Amino acid sequence: MSMARQWSEGHSTSILCVGASSGPEGLLASGSEGGEVTVWSQEGTIVGRLALPGEEDSTSVVFSPAAPGQLYVSHGDTVSVLDPRNLKGPVEQFQGAGEEEINALALSDTGSALAVADDSGAVRVLELPGGKVCRTLRRHTNICSSVAFRPHRPNNLLSAGLDMQVMLWGLQKTRPLWTLNLQDVAEEEDDHQQRPGQLFNPPLAHCVTVASCGNILGCAAEDGRVHLMRIGSGSKLEQQGAFKAHSQGASQAHFVSFLPHPYWLVTGGNDGQVALWDLSKHPVVSPEAKAKSRVTAAPRRKSKSKAKRKEQSQDKAKTPPKAEAEKEEAEVEDEAAAGSEEVTEEKSGPKLSISHGDKVNWLCPAVLKGEPSVVVADQSSSLTVYPLPKL
Repeated sequence: MSMARQWSEGHSTSILCVGASSGPEGLLASGSEGGEVTVWSQEGTIVGRLALPGEEDSTSVVFSPAAPGQLYVSHGDTVSVLDPRNLKGPVEQFQGAGEEEINALALSDTGSALAVADDSGAVRVLELPGGKVCRTLRRHTNICSSVAFRPHRPNNLLSAGLDMQVMLWGLQKTRPLWTLNLQDVAEEEDDHQQRPGQLFNPPLAHCVTVASCGNILGCAAEDGRVHLMRIGSGSKLEQQGAFKAHSQGASQAHFVSFLPHPYWLVTGGNDGQVALWDLSKHPVVSPEAKAKSRVTAAPRRKSKSKAKRKEQSQDKAKTPPKAEAEKEEAEVEDEAAAGSEEVTEEKSGPKLSISHGDKVNWLCPAVLKGEPSVVVADQSSSLTVYPLPKL
């Protein structure tokens, strides 16, 4: 990846978040520790720099999809609205938008609602313009780390937290339409391959993302996996699964909207890797794909192991020996993959793997000067831009 470019001089502290504007100029913004905000051109030249009053970390930067001239930044429990072309100071401030420190912001398609996730676990929805709180959603029992609206469905909001829960909300109600506990999924997937003394990081949920179709969700978690969900009719959770993306915690996952199909996903982790995945054949994404992956239909009852064993022995009776052998081979492969990181099945590995080398704080897919790219923020005060290959 010799084509990597550094964008430096924009910050004096570690960059925590990056956002891209959908407007004609295609500006980018980054936020860092101590309340710094920088706006960049597509070439990486600095358009403006600002230190927000209060010097609290800038944890999320989001451009309005409806009005590219509005940039929302969270710092402390406050959301500041900035003019990216003229970074002089907040045009407007929603103080106390979060009950505690805000971790993430999300804007609906139309830019008329702003979701705010905070350390108390609460998700607040603010009406725009004006910033009036119209909903407070309290279900997470730990820090809420990430929120995302479903495209084309401004009343559906996803949230994920360090309580290992992913929730889908219909904004008409103050209780979730469904909740998925990632720990249940992980335990079921690990049942057959966990060896004594093997430690697994719990799947604390760090980052939730929705494909442009609005029905496929991804969630990067501390167990190194990206958990996938498919939403069916009536907003029900139709299917779920996961794939191992990183050897340490996965901190970032973003579906990329500008590649040939909507199921490209870019991920980043504490292992210093950035990877691009084609999920179009993953069984959660396309149920027709008879992949080897274990996929679970939702909702689940917890202890099915006895029934499952019975089911399997019945299956064995029905399955021709060849298929059975293939199945066992697949299971052996899975175990091998679990035991050593290098064994990846060609089909399921990433299409692109970048050894970035530093823990990833944020990833932002963007088309820069016509070139599909991913912008990476890490522990340093510079951004790194990697071009994505022609796909």
